Parts: sequence; C-alpha cells; structure tokens
Amino acid sequence: MAVPVYRGRFGKPQAERLLWRAGFGPRKGEAEKLAKLGLEGAVHKLTNPGRERFHGPRPHDDNGHRLAPNDAWGHDQLWWLDRMVRTNRPLVERMTLVWHDWFATSRDGVGPARLMLRQNNLFRAHALGSFSTLLMEVTKDPAMLLWLSGTDNTKDSPNENYGREVMELFTIGADRHGYTERDVREQARALTGWRNSWDDNLGPVRFRYDPSRHDTGVKTIFGKRGRFDWKDSCRLCVHHRLHPSFFVTKMWSYFIPTPPPAGTKRALQRLYVEHGYQMKPVVAAILRHPALYTGPRMVKSPAVYTAGLLRALGRGIDTEAWTWLMQLAGQALFYPPNVSGWDDSRWLDTATYRARWAIASYAIRPKVLDSDKAKLPDDALKLVHRAESFWGNPALTGHTHAQLTRFVKNALRDADDHWKKRAYPAMIENALRQLLAASPDLQTS
Repeated sequence: MAVPVYRGRFGKPQAERLLWRAGFGPRKGEAEKLAKLGLEGAVHKLTNPGRERFHGPRPHDDNGHRLAPNDAWGHDQLWWLDRMVRTNRPLVERMTLVWHDWFATSRDGVGPARLMLRQNNLFRAHALGSFSTLLMEVTKDPAMLLWLSGTDNTKDSPNENYGREVMELFTIGADRHGYTERDVREQARALTGWRNSWDDNLGPVRFRYDPSRHDTGVKTIFGKRGRFDWKDSCRLCVHHRLHPSFFVTKMWSYFIPTPPPAGTKRALQRLYVEHGYQMKPVVAAILRHPALYTGPRMVKSPAVYTAGLLRALGRGIDTEAWTWLMQLAGQALFYPPNVSGWDDSRWLDTATYRARWAIASYAIRPKVLDSDKAKLPDDALKLVHRAESFWGNPALTGHTHAQLTRFVKNALRDADDHWKKRAYPAMIENALRQLLAASPDLQTS
C-alpha cells in the first residue's frame, strides 16, 4: 500500500496551510505563487529549496546595533527568530525547530550560547537528511554531551542519562516493551568515553573521545552481544524493530494533530526503511497526505506564530521584545522545559493567550494608523477588507469574517459626533488588525 495523496483542490487556502505547517507562514503573495505549482510542485519546492538566502532587513537590537547571539541576553533567540522570518528555506528552518524539540537541549544545563548555536546549526545541516547520521552527530554534540551527562559517563562510573533517553525519547519510545533496565545500563557502558576540558574564559571546550575512559567489555543490548561503543549504540537503536513506527508517528505529529491511520503508518514505515532511514521521503509524503489538508487545525507555537506575523508584515527583527514576549507565551527558544521538549497541547491557556495578544500588538505597532491624520472610509465592509489585506488576505472562516464585520458596524454606529466620524475609521482598523492577528484563524493553521 502506498501513502495516500491529497487529490482535492490545491488553491491559496491549501498552500497557506502548507506554508504554516511546513514553515512559518506565507509572506504576502507567497501562498498564491505556491498554489500555482500544484501540490506536487509545492512539496518539491519546500523539500528541495536550494541555496539559503535571506529576504528583508538585517536584524538589530533596540539601539540599532547588530545582534550578539554569543554574548547578549536573548540575542541567541533573536538570531534564530530572524532566520525563521527571513529564510527562503522555511521547511529546513521548521525542521531545525522540530529537531530542537525532538532532541530537547536547554541552555539551563549547557551554559554557553555558542554550544547551543553549534547544535542548532547541526540540526539545520541534517534537517532532511539521514536520521542515522543525525543521531550519530547529536550523540557526540557538545551541548548534548553536557545536557545528558555524556562527558560524566566513564567506565568507572557509568551515567545512564543519555543511554535511557536515546531509547525512550529519541528512537524507540517509552512503554512499548522495546527495552529493559538492563539495556539502559548496557547502553550507558557502550556510550562511555567522552570528555572535555575547561577554559576559565570560555567554559567547557575541547570535546573529544578518549578511549581510555571507554568500557571495552562485552555488552548485551536488545539481546545482541558485542564490544559495543557509542556508534554501535546509535546503530542498534535505529535498527531496532520498533524504531520505524516510533519515528513516523512522532514525525507525523509535528505536521498533523491526529494520529496517522494504520495503513498510512505502515506505508510510511516501509518508505522510511526502504530509503535507508532518510527523512526527506517521509516528510514529503506527510506533506502530501490528505489529512494535512482536510483534518483539524493545529495551534501554532509561539515561535511559529511570532515569525509568521513578521513574515506577513515584511518586518524584520528590530526589537529585543520578542525574547520576553515568546517566553511569556510559553516558548523560549533554546530553553525547552525538559528533555521531553514542549507540550504542544498547552500552547493556549488563559495565561499564554495574553502574551499572544501582546505579540500581535507589538507586531503591528510600527504601522498603527494615526486617527488624526488617516482618512479612511466609514464603510464596514471596506474597513474589514483593508484589515484583511494588511495581513495578506489570510483564509478566514465565515464566522470570523461575520464577527469582525459586526464589530465594525457596531463601532461605526457609535460615531455620532463629527470628530468621531473622522477618527473612528482609523481606530477601528487598528483594532481590526489586532483582532485578526489574535483570532482563532491566525492562532491556528
């Protein structure tokens, strides 16, 4: 059985959803251009983006200075948000965010921003490549070695942190009877050997493999015996009988909020294995699947939501406010809450929604209309149309459109003085822009 492919109309609404799910939303006119390529052409363009280029103004802080991601507080997050906003390879950048959540690593346990940025570039370089290769690279990555105690894991004192998580969270899954506590202990032994030095100015440096710290004895992992080392540990996990089902189910969840049908899941597993654990064929198949276009909407994470608003406005990173605003909304880049990553089911609640309202307000602030100067029509439909055009005419439900129109009509009805008739249209459009950005239609895709 082949992976099902969406056969319905592929117009602007479908292209728009694809750009939100596989990136950070469309720039103005981008969804229309993608729609003209058809589904196959659109997916091919996203999965084969070519050389990286950036569009829009270069990022800077509140004082107009260049970002200092290695040194200034919050600038590492701004550096990455800028890439999300300006990249011409949205799927690659979105996959970088996926891997940051999948192999969740936090500066709270790592320390220097330079190590997190190095890991971030690793995720980007292997975004759509081989999972086997990515796992190998992550296993020896300095940030991960610090985060999950890899450099504290020696033959004389085995540390089980990474040995457990590589199976539970990264490759096989918990509560699936795929491994035992003995496998955890034996994996820890296989992963011994890493170390680093310390520099008083730079902190942890010179991460390297030291054979003298490695346990060379025979280990038994998943019922197999051998003098396994860290490379064998990765290989055994990827070739485990439960890994393909874990991989395709978890990858699917980043793009579609409902579980894959049984037949689709089997087909994706077969595709994954037949292509040698390459990720691009699986991601492309998910992006072509009918469930992406006909299924329920997904809540955008704070990073996706913020980057998307800025892309729609053509605005670059010109304030440091995004760092604390995204944190209030529940997602501080480079600071996932734990090794399991973020809980996507908790993006919207009474606390975080207030932050999203503030994000929308900050996004439109430079383009707020002056009610004393702007001369706008006192026509409800025209004002709604102008506000929708401001955001690139996103696909809206009839209910949202009707509620916005009702709001404008009620507001215009209150304009019973001359000054109100002059000032209200601009004030109403400012409000409409805010309401649109905070509406369910733009909070989800």
